[in-house]
Amino acid sequence: MRMEDKRKRKKEAIEELERSRLCVSAMEQECMEGRFREEYAEELYPIPGQEIAEKISRKERKRQKKEVMKRYRKVLWILFAVSLLFLLGFAYMQFVDSIPSRVRIMVDRTEQFDFDLPVRADFAEENIGVLSVNESNIPAGELHLNLQDSFTLRADEVGRYQVELKLFGFISMKQISVDVIENLEVIPCGNPIGITIETSGALVLGTGVVTGADGGNYEPAKSVVQTGDYIVAVDGERIEGKEELIAALQEAKEEYVELTLLREEQEHVVRVKRIRTVAGEYKIGVWVRDDTQGIGTLTFVTTTGEFGALGHGIADVDTGVLMEVSEGDIYEAEIVDITKGKVGTPGELTGVIRKSDSSWLGNVEANTKQGVFGIIEQESGIIERLEKESKYGVMEIGMRHQVKTGAATILCQVDGVLEEYRIEIESVDYGNEKQSKGVVVHITDKALLEKTGGIVQGMSGSPIIQNGKLIGAVTHVFVNDPTRGYGIFIENMLEH
Repeated sequence: MRMEDKRKRKKEAIEELERSRLCVSAMEQECMEGRFREEYAEELYPIPGQEIAEKISRKERKRQKKEVMKRYRKVLWILFAVSLLFLLGFAYMQFVDSIPSRVRIMVDRTEQFDFDLPVRADFAEENIGVLSVNESNIPAGELHLNLQDSFTLRADEVGRYQVELKLFGFISMKQISVDVIENLEVIPCGNPIGITIETSGALVLGTGVVTGADGGNYEPAKSVVQTGDYIVAVDGERIEGKEELIAALQEAKEEYVELTLLREEQEHVVRVKRIRTVAGEYKIGVWVRDDTQGIGTLTFVTTTGEFGALGHGIADVDTGVLMEVSEGDIYEAEIVDITKGKVGTPGELTGVIRKSDSSWLGNVEANTKQGVFGIIEQESGIIERLEKESKYGVMEIGMRHQVKTGAATILCQVDGVLEEYRIEIESVDYGNEKQSKGVVVHITDKALLEKTGGIVQGMSGSPIIQNGKLIGAVTHVFVNDPTRGYGIFIENMLEH
């Protein structure tokens, strides 16, 4: 009995011990789980306050995103508005520039205009009497025109109107001068001519170094005299050219001389030191030129003896400066060779100037941006001969507003015979203020293309004829397309 009791008690003790261990394990597990829940409570079991905070945070991020997009859209709208205003302003300026600043009509002659512009023209000044508009006499101060409709204009007195253009009738846009000029008839020529020019003063090409008698190198004119300047006087005494400049430098009494320079149509006085060379001459270190010559085309001669040629001015080949003319002459010239124009390489007419009394045509009086102008000798019968040689004789001139795109012709003599060649006027820039680039012309005549390849140097001044009127002259060639080039309005040549 005792043994069984012992075994029973022992068994109960073991079971009790096992239960104790299991309890400890359960407690430990519960403790571990408790710590896990404490550490990861926010992830596993978010509290109500945190949920609200997260909702608020998400709403804030959405609000901020909307604000950014709103600002971005606002910037885009501003950029769009600025671009639109710029385009509208650019289009407006282009529109205004397309309107000529000056319109010319001939006295006692009815001229038709067709501008097709959404503007109203108000004649502001009553200074040339009474105009006839659409065959009705209206006092100038009461004249209002809608330029979308074609109209005719006629004046019985030479003078000038000031015309105010108003967009849609109330927005002031531009002032236009309407000039009424005397009737003018010209002889369109196209003959090759030789032009010789002596400058007014000595044209400065550049400065250089002078070696003095002491062996030193000096450049006294550097930063004092500029390329393109004309030296027109030394110590107050006027000079006409290079030889007079050299003589004045030798005769000067002082170490420094005063040079009067013509620069951009303004006179300036500067002081330059003379350097004595080993040869005993005095120099100031400038390279100069005082005359030039070349081949061009005679555009027109008036019945009173004035001539115009080239359609652009003669500029120095080294400086590009328009040459100041002291005196000059034009002679007959003979074309002896033609270099055909190619893409990238302009062609050229090579000629011989016949410098003789029998070939002399007249005097050069002006070299301007619109061309070379002067007087033809009338007593020798040159005007009558030119009229006889001309394809048209005496001809009316066509004003700018009469020039249209389409077919036209030019007169030129490239192979010994004055011929008329077909061209196309591709565009007309009525508002162009550039003196020699009012129209774009395209050579279409196969005969001329075969001879020259298009427009070549030496053809400048070739008369342009359209609808029986002289409307302009060829002036420039496009280097990338020798069949095309620019022309000048004849009225620009006549305004010099």
